[in-house]
Amino acid sequence: MKNLLLLSFLLLIGLIANAQTNSFTISFDNAVHHEAEIKATFPDLKESTFSVRMSRTSPGRYAIHEFAKNVYNVVATDSKGKELKIVRPNPYQWDITGHDGTVSISYTLYADHGDGTYSQIDETHAHLNIPATFMFAPSQADRAVQVTFNVREDLKWKVATQLKPVSGNTFSAPNLQYFMDSPTEVSNWDIRQFEVESSGKKYNVRFVLHHNGTSADLDTYFEKVKKVVLAEKDVYGELADYDFGTYTFLACYLPNVSGDGMEHRNSTILTDREGLAEGGMEGNIGTVSHEFFHSWNVERIRPQTLEPFDFTEANMSGELWFAEGFTSYYTGLILCRAGVITPQQYVEGLDGTFNYVWNSPARQFFNPIEMSYQAPFVDAATAVDPVNRENTFISYYSYGSILGLSLDLSLRQNKLNLDDYMKLVWQTYGKNEEPYTVKDLHETLKKYAGNEFGDMFFNKYIYSSEMPDYKTLLASVGVDLIQNTAMPYFGASVYANNDGSVTIRRNTSIGSPAYKAGLDRGHVITAINDVVLTTEKTLDNFVAEHKVGDKLKVTYIAFGETRTTEVELAASPTYTTQLAEKNGAKVDKKILEKRKAWLKVE
Repeated sequence: MKNLLLLSFLLLIGLIANAQTNSFTISFDNAVHHEAEIKATFPDLKESTFSVRMSRTSPGRYAIHEFAKNVYNVVATDSKGKELKIVRPNPYQWDITGHDGTVSISYTLYADHGDGTYSQIDETHAHLNIPATFMFAPSQADRAVQVTFNVREDLKWKVATQLKPVSGNTFSAPNLQYFMDSPTEVSNWDIRQFEVESSGKKYNVRFVLHHNGTSADLDTYFEKVKKVVLAEKDVYGELADYDFGTYTFLACYLPNVSGDGMEHRNSTILTDREGLAEGGMEGNIGTVSHEFFHSWNVERIRPQTLEPFDFTEANMSGELWFAEGFTSYYTGLILCRAGVITPQQYVEGLDGTFNYVWNSPARQFFNPIEMSYQAPFVDAATAVDPVNRENTFISYYSYGSILGLSLDLSLRQNKLNLDDYMKLVWQTYGKNEEPYTVKDLHETLKKYAGNEFGDMFFNKYIYSSEMPDYKTLLASVGVDLIQNTAMPYFGASVYANNDGSVTIRRNTSIGSPAYKAGLDRGHVITAINDVVLTTEKTLDNFVAEHKVGDKLKVTYIAFGETRTTEVELAASPTYTTQLAEKNGAKVDKKILEKRKAWLKVE
């Protein structure tokens, strides 16, 4: 009798659990026209007015994206198939009344932008970002979700996702947040995988690739991926504890997608137009490095400001200089440590990001925290009015990357290093998934490197916008930071017109010679020192023929009127970074040892 009662109880629990699972099916019969047909069933509803909506945001993105604009043919029925009344209280929401405790919804989705934010459906694949694809019920955030992908067998499609397999092409998620964070690639993809042991557990790392290349290309590329995975594991000393023991790279390198990378809890989306044989072998591996690092930093070492992620509003965080920026610092460093690029390639690649941050006038307006606040306006956000980003914004990716470099090299002056600081942040916050604040990062640095150093770094470079002494820091690892002060600088980004005149492409930078002379975006420069510009006699020619301090008479057109101004050429603010020995200098053995410890190369 006790066994019978237990069995009955377990069956009842199973029925209750099943009744409180929201289910979806998605079909792709009209993929040729970028459409999917989606059906959703929400059982055991208590509210008389049941609301569903499309997300306005997506995990890993911070700006508003109006996914509802691609939804139509919406129909709601009850459990008996009776059509229900729908009211639209706002552009993102559908309110449904008159149901019998169950609401089933069907709708058509149009999707044709393959990247980490949007979905794309065509006869090559169904590349699905979940918030861009499926409606959700805000009142049901804690319910389990089950989804079935009706694949195109005629196109040999298969399903790849971090969702938990149920059976066949049906998968599940424990709640809404997990479901929305689980991108899915449905296509005729190829796969490589390897096992990694970490903290007494074995994890399967899968690389799923949808491409037009060869198996040999994928084999070669996967060897690079493996090296990146292991080099990043070394930073933290262990892998994150991936759900179901699996991490999945979802890569799509096809001409019809857009270049992107987007991190998720146990997977990442990687998209690029370049196939492995068309430059992607070298060009795409950096995104692999960046996104996998996020499986620690941002997915589990998680800013409190992003918990929980809001699917109805923009998500603002002041920690992106660390979450995105420090991840960007490690992106290239890991490629060097993994042997994917050489130390020379890594070092010489530092100058682009350095020059962008160092020479930006934006630091007078915002510190790294405030730059992070700008994400909802810049992170794939769209606007039709011109903005002054050239003068007021530095990407938190780049800003944080350069600060990560300075912190690493500064710590190494004291026989410490950024890897061990990241380990401490991981052990304190990430491993236990306790969200952190900027103050927590500050206190952790004080704990690791001492109060004086921790306060100095945060007070000068995080709460304020001072810049470290990069020349000295780089010299400590045998890297020269070189400025060619004899090179003249005009200070305007231009594009050439057919007649040889040039149009200023972007807002001129505050303090530059062109800015001081009153030149701005859209102005057309036609002559220098009364000599008309031609396709042979270009603006660059004129600047190169002069020296720092020379004054040029510039003739230009603004608002249909011909004007003149005077530009005084300044010294180029651009720096280059290179290994000290490249100039023939003999580098001290101790400095070379520090460099080897930094880059982890022999």
